Amino acid sequence: MSCFRAAVCAALFMFGVSGPVAGQDVTLSSPDGAIEVTGDLLGFDGEFYRVETQFGELTVDGSGVRCEGPGCPSLSDFVAEITLSGSSTMAEVLLPALIEGFALRNGYQTAREQFQPRQFEYTLSRNGVAAARFIFYVSNTDEGFADLLANQADIVMALREIRDAERILAREAGMGDMSVANRGRVLALDAIVPIVAPTNPVARISLPQLAGIYAGEITNWSELGGPNAPIAVHLLVEGAGLTQAVEDKLLRPAKLSLAEGIRRHDRGSRLVRTVATDPFAIGIASFAETGTARMLTLTGECGFSLSAGRRMIKTEDYPLTSPMFLYLPARRLPRVARDFLTYIRGPSAQIVIRRAGFVDQAAERIPVAIQGERLANAIKSAGQDISLAELQRMIRALDGLQRLTLSFRFEPGSSRPDAQSRSNIELLARAVEAGVYDGKRLVFVGFSDGEGPAEVNRVIALKRAEAVRASVEKAAETANLDRISIETEAFGEALPIACDTSAWGRQANRRVEVWVR
Repeated sequence: MSCFRAAVCAALFMFGVSGPVAGQDVTLSSPDGAIEVTGDLLGFDGEFYRVETQFGELTVDGSGVRCEGPGCPSLSDFVAEITLSGSSTMAEVLLPALIEGFALRNGYQTAREQFQPRQFEYTLSRNGVAAARFIFYVSNTDEGFADLLANQADIVMALREIRDAERILAREAGMGDMSVANRGRVLALDAIVPIVAPTNPVARISLPQLAGIYAGEITNWSELGGPNAPIAVHLLVEGAGLTQAVEDKLLRPAKLSLAEGIRRHDRGSRLVRTVATDPFAIGIASFAETGTARMLTLTGECGFSLSAGRRMIKTEDYPLTSPMFLYLPARRLPRVARDFLTYIRGPSAQIVIRRAGFVDQAAERIPVAIQGERLANAIKSAGQDISLAELQRMIRALDGLQRLTLSFRFEPGSSRPDAQSRSNIELLARAVEAGVYDGKRLVFVGFSDGEGPAEVNRVIALKRAEAVRASVEKAAETANLDRISIETEAFGEALPIACDTSAWGRQANRRVEVWVR
């Protein structure tokens, strides 16, 4: 945290602008005075005190105690504070839109105040009385996690999953296991997309070529079928979640690293504006933040083409999907924060997310009739291992069903679902509990890559489908599963999404889909 930000935080606490004097002695006493807890006040959420004592951190119900000491908050004019730190992509548009939507739904009035280019806050009021403040520190994912570990943020806005080192530090700091489902939540879906100026003649690029550009192995547009001109390469600053996603999803599978000399930007909007005006530039941006730049279509050696789009990102058929996360510590947040976190998982919030230009998580159905490109790819890929009879079996099995956009993929070299898929398990389970699929037929369908014998791949794909089905049924604790017909099926490598000639393509092809009728 910068000296300026630390000074602002200190001033807020010292002068009682929005909370108690953190770190000062307090004594919490029972009404009869028989029990006392003394220590440093860490926080108060309007209902519970958090106090650092000789026995460790304790959470005490404020309704049954009397607070004495300089750190005691005012109970009559308490204003809940929720501090969010991290990704600028999420802070600039997405979270403000959700706060406005939450306020409108719950009868709050909102006021935004900008303190510095990287610091602003929303105040939520009723009848002129402030009820809560959402304080934003806009930086990047790395700084967001650092602020959380320093107890200077309540929520991290992240464009990547928490790293092992951060998870260990969080556990050591008493924040619990940050990798479990209720600590890290997928807020919305995004993708990292290659962009160029509208005047650039290159329209397609393969993932190996894109990786080669950012590793410094491809330096001239003529190597991509363009003009004889050097490629100006742009990326966000080190520590940005999008940059780390580029390293994790694009370069690491190719065993490459970022080259020196890449032009860096501290905001995605600045990167996009720069690339859009330079005919020889290339950048990698958020799908939700492409502006006037043009996205390149991803291609493969086998002739498949993949363009980023809402459905392609929802299903993870686009190989560079990148979920947006909110990470929470294992401590109690104020009621208004808990209400907000409940709101953002509901259907109203999904509409706000979509209108803000991001990809929501609401399940959609995709009829077979509009999946002609996928079926054409299956026919093109058929050969000795995949017979016409197997393709006909697949079409007969899926005929009359619709594919849900909730797909399930797995971490590289693992049977563990990836982050987006873990979120999809929870989403599907909640829909099952709510009775959305009562009287319906759900079919979990497994697919594989093309490496190895076709029959072995079909067996592996079936096991994955059964594992995902079991996870959804386990998560749907209150559902009456007797009201739903649930089945599993597998077609192995019969319906590829991408080319099997690369690690990216094989990762995309290993999946479980859900079909419904």
